[in-house]
Amino acid sequence: MNQDFTCLSWNIRRCRGIDGRIDPDRTLATLRGEMPVGEIDALILQEADEEVPPHTGLLDIAAVEAATGLRYLHTDSAHRWSADSHGFLGTIIFTRPDLTVDQITLLDLPGRCHRGAVIADLAREGQNFRLIGMHLSLMQTLRWAQLRTICQYMFRKPRQPAILMGDLNEWRPWGGLALSRRFLGADLRGPAKATFPVKRPLLPLDRVLTTAPAQVTATTVLDGPGIRMTSDHRPLLAHINLGT
Repeated sequence: MNQDFTCLSWNIRRCRGIDGRIDPDRTLATLRGEMPVGEIDALILQEADEEVPPHTGLLDIAAVEAATGLRYLHTDSAHRWSADSHGFLGTIIFTRPDLTVDQITLLDLPGRCHRGAVIADLAREGQNFRLIGMHLSLMQTLRWAQLRTICQYMFRKPRQPAILMGDLNEWRPWGGLALSRRFLGADLRGPAKATFPVKRPLLPLDRVLTTAPAQVTATTVLDGPGIRMTSDHRPLLAHINLGT
């Protein structure tokens, strides 16, 4: 049985708009007013907590849930960086309430600047799949190591289709060694559409990638006046077939 899954990824830049002002209410209003939140199964945010420890949360989580109809997955403090955080190093995942959450894992990634991934093992109507939200390094060699760490984690776990989404900071559309199957030990596939900078996107920093049998069937880079003010990244909407 084929199942379609729709998710939205957005680096909200710690709610600091291009005017330099930190405004969580503006971020929420843009999410509510300029994105198809009623149509999505999952929302993955990056840079949604403060940059320095204890990485205090910035958003009104209850308001995000109300605006999107999605469920916040980090209610257990073990699934956050700290009790003051909303996510893990700025990455937060929300999903539809009808999805079963089997396990949530926080994965530390190598690098001088602390980076991490949030891994949610999910199920819907008997279909198990893995959703991974991430924000990778600006440095190319560290991105290689970080993606390899994620793929090694998946290699040790039971096989199931995986969706990897977030700000990969990989500017080259072809991905180079960072997305090399030979280097990663996994075949990650997905389109590369420019999402950065927000006013005139040139670089595909935000990506959605899948492992078989899942595949990306369509992606849309969203735009709007609020989006252009709220972050320096445009949100990426992806439609995925989870396979059989």
